[in-house]
Amino acid sequence: MPGTGVIVNVVTVLAGSAIGLMFGKLISERFRKITFAALGLSTSLIGASMVIGGLAAADKAGARYAVLVLVGSLVVGGLLGEAIGVEAGLERFGRRLRDVVYRLRFLSADGEGEHRMVEGFVVASLLYCVGTMTIVGSIQDGLGKPDLLVLKALLDGVASIALASALGIGVAFSIIPILVVQGGIALGAHWVGPYLTADVIREMSTVGGTLIFAIGLDLMDVKRLPVGNLMPAVFIAALLGAFFR
Repeated sequence: MPGTGVIVNVVTVLAGSAIGLMFGKLISERFRKITFAALGLSTSLIGASMVIGGLAAADKAGARYAVLVLVGSLVVGGLLGEAIGVEAGLERFGRRLRDVVYRLRFLSADGEGEHRMVEGFVVASLLYCVGTMTIVGSIQDGLGKPDLLVLKALLDGVASIALASALGIGVAFSIIPILVVQGGIALGAHWVGPYLTADVIREMSTVGGTLIFAIGLDLMDVKRLPVGNLMPAVFIAALLGAFFR
């Protein structure tokens, strides 16, 4: 049935987040810091591998403008995101989520809890909604073949355990962009599929990997970048990837 993979992905993320939240309460601040460092390093490596893999694939395919597309997407997407105020919108959404969970007594009323919630939401959303498996898997799911997205769902479930134990309940709310992004692609598979060529998917994954790398820097407390405002770069990459073949 079309959409099965998306549903499985939502369930595994919720289950993994629940397990992570239960274990997270047992972790002291000292161990929480080393968990953040490990997650940050892992996230940066995942992002870097996506970027390197994308550029290598572009070089193999003879795509001479891959670096130009990467830089152009980040610059134009960043300017667009800044103009729209994506980062501020994410923070407002995070505060609303925080108010809800605070009323349900899942979160303490402090600034640190709010920051962790927004961070958990953004980190998980990027990891789960950017990449080749997300795009291709969602298209196949929309066409009644959920196998690839189910595999991705299992990986996301495991990742949710680690993320939620360190970043809290915000990770669980990443099911919202999962439903929007993956569900939207699955529903429109018959229409968007022909436009999501190998070039487009490659460029989107490369730019997405760059954003994931930036998230890792934030987790390691190296540098805080406005990743939210850079998120439109993924869609700019899709347009440029279709143009510069």
